[in-house]
Amino acid sequence: MQRRRNRPASRRSSSKRRTLFRVLALVGVAAALVACAPALQQSQAGGAATSQLRPAVSGEQRFLTLLGFGRVGYYADTRGSGRPLILTHAVNAAASAYEVKPLWDTYAGKRPVYALEWPGFGQSDRPDATYTPELMSQALLALVAELNTDVDVVALSLGSEFAARAALQEPRIRSLVLISPSGLGQPKGPSQQATSDDGGKGLYSRLRRIDDLLYGTLRTRPSIHYFLSRSFRGPVPEEVIDYSMETSRQPGAKYAPVYFVSGRLFDRDGYQNLYRPLKTPTLVLYDQDGFVSFDRLPLFAQQPGVRAARIAGTDGLPQWEKLPEVRAALDAFWQEQ
Repeated sequence: MQRRRNRPASRRSSSKRRTLFRVLALVGVAAALVACAPALQQSQAGGAATSQLRPAVSGEQRFLTLLGFGRVGYYADTRGSGRPLILTHAVNAAASAYEVKPLWDTYAGKRPVYALEWPGFGQSDRPDATYTPELMSQALLALVAELNTDVDVVALSLGSEFAARAALQEPRIRSLVLISPSGLGQPKGPSQQATSDDGGKGLYSRLRRIDDLLYGTLRTRPSIHYFLSRSFRGPVPEEVIDYSMETSRQPGAKYAPVYFVSGRLFDRDGYQNLYRPLKTPTLVLYDQDGFVSFDRLPLFAQQPGVRAARIAGTDGLPQWEKLPEVRAALDAFWQEQ
């Protein structure tokens, strides 16, 4: 067995500097938002965790138990006919099924629809646990097993990586729709990829030392509006900001986002490890995105069964701004299957 060579001191030092820079960059964003938010102290003081989060979408609230983690929440509307549809949201500081509400409202009552909330978000448990891509994909696999039938899955942003990982293991996932997926290009921010040699663990440990300050700032209204504005071409709907504020104030809301910010929920090479091996029919909806790029989408679109449709005039959340175009693309794709 070959012994692993030690990296030169200059490379180790460079890696530490990059990690430190990423931490400082995140804190710098937080500090800038503090400076421009007169109500910050009031917002943080009033940010005590609430005991109940209102439903993100209509339908019955259900839970499944994920061994070694706890409860994972999902919404169900079993009316309608046809293959069940599972909707999954993105991952960020205030993520929830509210992000896919336009799709839920479109298809609920027409076909069975389920909206999964990833571990650590929404109605799911939010313990101080280890959050990994494998944990997230296991939640989706558990829901498919619970339904015990073929399903179509729509995933958003980083949720696309979790959905692809699950589809590689579960043949009952018969099709995937990936909306503005991560893993197809270079990241556009310090939280979009674990680039350090330790897979983001060093950055994670540093962030945990300041997680109350960092998350307390990220969940303020000015901060939530700022980050949402990077995903909307037009004005950010107040209802989206309001629900983001509510879900980010639940007990344990900070734990999963720290793993996200440190990059530990991203695959090191989503295209090579997750998308390229896919045999599941897949549709990618995209245009512009403030957080990810799509450099390798043309390669992915050349694979058998993969299609890409550009929803022009959007920045990552086309289901909110161009719902008719999104619905037309989805219906045409599913009709082909």
